[in-house]
Amino acid sequence: MTDNLTGVWDGTYVQPGVGMVTFLATLIESGGALGGNVTEPCMTPRCPLSTHNASIAGHRSGSAVSFVKRYEPPGYGYDTVHYEGSVNADATEIDGRWRLPGNALSGTFLMVRSGKPAQSVVTEQQAKEPTR
Repeated sequence: MTDNLTGVWDGTYVQPGVGMVTFLATLIESGGALGGNVTEPCMTPRCPLSTHNASIAGHRSGSAVSFVKRYEPPGYGYDTVHYEGSVNADATEIDGRWRLPGNALSGTFLMVRSGKPAQSVVTEQQAKEPTR
């Protein structure tokens, strides 16, 4: 697998008692190290923030991806979340599980690289055009 994970990713995670939460992640991969940031809506009742920002730090080894998301500022029921998953062969999707440290709370997540599916559609349409 040679595709770098650097880019913008649309994500969702499932949180017990809340349901599906969407987020936008920007990943930067360099030498297997992962960094970046995440923005997502606040889903807890009476949350004083409409949007949460978080940083990402982790690594990738082959198809295995793991990172810690740290909310900035921490609080409102948010602090750090650990993610472990795998990237598909095309490096267009990352799926796996998240968990809160020291807590039994966990769930699934899926991240899809922005722009890749649209690029595939354009390429398929061009391939179907008659040659002259």
